[in-house]
Amino acid sequence: MTDQEHAKQIRQLIDSWSKAVARKDVEAIMQFYSPPLRAFDAIGPLQFQSRDAYQQHWQHCMTFCPGEFRFEVHQLEVQADTELAFCHFLNYGGGTDHQGQLHLCWLRCTQCWQLQPDGWKIIHEHFSVPVEMGSGQGQFELQPDQ
Repeated sequence: MTDQEHAKQIRQLIDSWSKAVARKDVEAIMQFYSPPLRAFDAIGPLQFQSRDAYQQHWQHCMTFCPGEFRFEVHQLEVQADTELAFCHFLNYGGGTDHQGQLHLCWLRCTQCWQLQPDGWKIIHEHFSVPVEMGSGQGQFELQPDQ
Protein backbone atom coordinates (compact mmCIF):
# COMPACT_ATOMS: atom_id res chain seq x y z
CA MET A 1 0.00 0.00 0.00
CA THR A 2 1.32 3.50 -0.83
CA ASP A 3 1.66 6.41 1.57
CA GLN A 4 -1.18 8.13 -0.30
CA GLU A 5 -3.43 5.11 0.25
CA HIS A 6 -2.59 5.12 3.96
CA ALA A 7 -3.39 8.84 4.12
CA LYS A 8 -6.73 8.15 2.41
CA GLN A 9 -7.50 5.50 5.06
CA ILE A 10 -6.74 8.02 7.83
CA ARG A 11 -9.03 10.59 6.21
CA GLN A 12 -11.84 8.01 6.12
CA LEU A 13 -11.22 7.08 9.76
CA ILE A 14 -11.26 10.73 10.82
CA ASP A 15 -14.57 11.16 9.02
CA SER A 16 -16.04 8.16 10.90
CA TRP A 17 -14.50 9.31 14.20
CA SER A 18 -15.90 12.85 13.82
CA LYS A 19 -19.37 11.48 13.06
CA ALA A 20 -19.21 9.37 16.25
CA VAL A 21 -18.23 12.50 18.19
CA ALA A 22 -21.11 14.48 16.66
CA ARG A 23 -23.49 11.68 17.77
CA LYS A 24 -21.94 11.80 21.26
CA ASP A 25 -21.37 8.04 20.98
CA VAL A 26 -18.49 7.62 23.42
CA GLU A 27 -18.26 3.86 22.90
CA ALA A 28 -17.85 4.36 19.14
CA ILE A 29 -15.43 7.26 19.69
CA MET A 30 -13.14 5.15 21.84
CA GLN A 31 -12.81 2.44 19.17
CA PHE A 32 -10.44 4.80 17.34
CA TYR A 33 -7.97 5.08 20.24
CA SER A 34 -5.12 2.77 21.17
CA PRO A 35 -4.96 1.51 24.77
CA PRO A 36 -1.48 3.00 25.14
CA LEU A 37 -2.54 6.63 24.65
CA ARG A 38 -1.44 10.08 25.67
CA ALA A 39 -3.90 12.90 25.10
CA PHE A 40 -3.82 16.62 25.79
CA ASP A 41 -7.33 18.03 25.75
CA ALA A 42 -8.36 21.69 25.79
CA ILE A 43 -10.52 20.92 28.83
CA GLY A 44 -9.58 19.46 32.17
CA PRO A 45 -6.35 17.84 33.35
CA LEU A 46 -2.96 18.61 31.88
CA GLN A 47 -2.82 15.17 30.23
CA PHE A 48 -4.48 11.79 29.98
CA GLN A 49 -2.14 8.81 30.04
CA SER A 50 -4.54 5.99 29.31
CA ARG A 51 -7.44 5.18 27.05
CA ASP A 52 -9.66 4.50 30.09
CA ALA A 53 -8.94 7.92 31.61
CA TYR A 54 -9.65 9.61 28.28
CA GLN A 55 -12.90 7.69 27.88
CA GLN A 56 -14.07 8.92 31.29
CA HIS A 57 -13.16 12.45 30.19
CA TRP A 58 -15.15 12.13 26.94
CA GLN A 59 -18.17 10.87 28.93
CA HIS A 60 -17.86 13.75 31.40
CA CYS A 61 -17.57 16.35 28.62
CA MET A 62 -20.72 15.08 26.91
CA THR A 63 -22.77 15.81 30.07
CA PHE A 64 -22.22 19.55 29.52
CA CYS A 65 -24.11 19.42 26.20
CA PRO A 66 -27.40 17.59 26.70
CA GLY A 67 -28.89 18.93 23.46
CA GLU A 68 -27.61 19.44 19.94
CA PHE A 69 -23.91 18.77 19.45
CA ARG A 70 -21.69 19.73 16.50
CA PHE A 71 -18.24 18.50 15.60
CA GLU A 72 -16.81 19.48 12.23
CA VAL A 73 -13.32 18.87 10.84
CA HIS A 74 -11.90 21.62 8.62
CA GLN A 75 -8.57 22.12 6.82
CA LEU A 76 -7.49 18.52 7.42
CA GLU A 77 -3.88 17.73 6.51
CA VAL A 78 -2.59 14.13 6.66
CA GLN A 79 0.90 12.68 6.25
CA ALA A 80 1.22 8.90 6.42
CA ASP A 81 3.61 6.06 5.79
CA THR A 82 3.38 2.34 6.46
CA GLU A 83 3.45 2.63 10.28
CA LEU A 84 2.57 6.16 11.43
CA ALA A 85 0.28 8.95 10.33
CA PHE A 86 0.25 12.53 11.51
CA CYS A 87 -2.64 14.91 10.96
CA HIS A 88 -3.82 18.31 12.05
CA PHE A 89 -7.04 20.17 11.51
CA LEU A 90 -9.28 22.90 12.81
CA ASN A 91 -12.36 21.74 14.65
CA TYR A 92 -15.57 23.77 14.75
CA GLY A 93 -17.93 22.51 17.34
CA GLY A 94 -19.70 22.69 20.60
CA GLY A 95 -23.10 22.00 21.95
CA THR A 96 -26.29 23.12 23.55
CA ASP A 97 -26.05 23.65 27.31
CA HIS A 98 -28.69 22.93 29.98
CA GLN A 99 -30.29 26.34 29.31
CA GLY A 100 -30.71 25.58 25.60
CA GLN A 101 -27.90 27.90 24.44
CA LEU A 102 -25.71 26.66 21.59
CA HIS A 103 -22.01 27.43 22.20
CA LEU A 104 -19.65 26.93 19.24
CA CYS A 105 -15.97 27.75 18.79
CA TRP A 106 -12.86 26.82 16.85
CA LEU A 107 -10.22 24.52 18.33
CA ARG A 108 -6.96 23.17 16.97
CA CYS A 109 -6.29 19.44 16.88
CA THR A 110 -3.27 17.29 16.15
CA GLN A 111 -3.37 13.50 16.06
CA CYS A 112 -0.81 10.75 15.64
CA TRP A 113 -2.10 7.41 14.36
CA GLN A 114 -0.23 4.10 14.43
CA LEU A 115 -0.96 1.05 12.30
CA GLN A 116 -1.59 -1.77 14.77
CA PRO A 117 -2.66 -5.41 14.21
CA ASP A 118 -6.32 -4.35 14.48
CA GLY A 119 -5.94 -1.33 12.19
CA TRP A 120 -5.04 2.36 12.51
CA LYS A 121 -5.43 3.76 16.05
CA ILE A 122 -4.87 7.18 17.58
CA ILE A 123 -1.89 7.02 19.95
CA HIS A 124 -1.65 10.76 20.63
CA GLU A 125 -4.16 13.60 20.40
CA HIS A 126 -3.91 17.27 21.29
CA PHE A 127 -6.81 19.73 21.30
CA SER A 128 -6.12 23.36 22.15
CA VAL A 129 -7.45 26.88 21.97
CA PRO A 130 -5.18 29.92 21.59
CA VAL A 131 -4.69 31.95 24.78
CA GLU A 132 -4.23 35.72 25.00
CA MET A 133 -1.06 35.99 27.07
CA GLY A 134 -1.89 39.29 28.79
CA SER A 135 -5.19 38.16 30.27
CA GLY A 136 -4.74 34.38 30.20
CA GLN A 137 -8.15 34.08 28.55
CA GLY A 138 -8.97 31.61 25.78
CA GLN A 139 -9.51 33.26 22.41
CA PHE A 140 -12.75 31.51 21.53
CA GLU A 141 -13.84 34.26 19.11
CA LEU A 142 -11.00 33.62 16.63
CA GLN A 143 -11.91 32.57 13.11
CA PRO A 144 -9.73 30.61 10.68
CA ASP A 145 -8.04 32.25 7.74
CA GLN A 146 -9.68 31.19 4.53
